[in-house]
Amino acid sequence: MQDLLAQLEAHIRNRYEIEADDDEFTVDVHLFDYGYVDSIGATALIAHIEQTYGIQVTNQDLMLYSMNTVQEIADFIQKKTAR
Repeated sequence: MQDLLAQLEAHIRNRYEIEADDDEFTVDVHLFDYGYVDSIGATALIAHIEQTYGIQVTNQDLMLYSMNTVQEIADFIQKKTAR
């Protein structure tokens, strides 16, 4: 799980240009409420998750699972890849 969290955090920091010294950015920060990711960024993030982890993120998944933090996204990926 730690590797998955580190991979996701690194991708999000790089893709959305979040500085390494940004103390507010943690695996538990709400990516949307804090303005790290917007709706267009969310679409790109879903595409990254699907391509990188070989899973499909359905509309039902978006309704059932909270994916607002790096931790929540990692939890979701683990659930989907465990099936």
